[in-house]
Amino acid sequence: MTAPFDPRPPTEHQFLLDGRPVPFTEGQTILQAARAAGLYIPSLCWDPRFVPHGSCKLCVVKAAGRHVSACATQAREGWEVESSTPEINDMRRGLLQMLFVSGEHFCPGCEKSGHCKLQALGYEFEMLGPRFPHFHPQRPVDASHPELMLDLTRCVLCELCVRASREVDHTDVFGVEGRGIHKRLVVNAPSGQLADTPIAATDLAARICPVGAILPKGRGFAVPIGERPYDRATIRAPIPGEEDTP
Repeated sequence: MTAPFDPRPPTEHQFLLDGRPVPFTEGQTILQAARAAGLYIPSLCWDPRFVPHGSCKLCVVKAAGRHVSACATQAREGWEVESSTPEINDMRRGLLQMLFVSGEHFCPGCEKSGHCKLQALGYEFEMLGPRFPHFHPQRPVDASHPELMLDLTRCVLCELCVRASREVDHTDVFGVEGRGIHKRLVVNAPSGQLADTPIAATDLAARICPVGAILPKGRGFAVPIGERPYDRATIRAPIPGEEDTP
């Protein structure tokens, strides 16, 4: 039995984000409410089309006296949420430094430069050095597909391509196996090659990668470096056509 239709708009509540009031409706997360109010909380693995799972931890905030993932924590009336503090931003900078050394992220030689969220977040949080030793992981580069290239040395395990292929494209091309330091992205084909899957360059899974792990072929440097979205503006500014909307 369904509930009767209620024509009234949902009741709006409010919390404070770094001292600024943020309205929200029941069920909204801290990140959703902040973005809707035009306030920026960083994220790398969040997309409004999918259930959040808080894997990157860059959206960490302090709410009700404890650190939580803003993408996966529902807002509460009267909460005082801290996001842009020296302590939290230093924590985010450390997380970014770990992501950079865990793979091969050499921005000057990457086609994604200027359109890469990891790079843009590094600039946003003034990441000047790696702080940790580089892993230099030995991971394959798959160029078997006629339209796409997969470079696993750049994968940050955000799992956006996994969820896009499963929930939107309905192809189940990507998966994740292993745990901890052995966790890795895999291609769901007996050969492990993209060429043996139904993925196409127009699929969401092929376009959603926030770094340079999945790239289209035949379009290298079509937009010169210096004229790309994050060359012209910070990651706080939405890219036309790529706003976080379902």
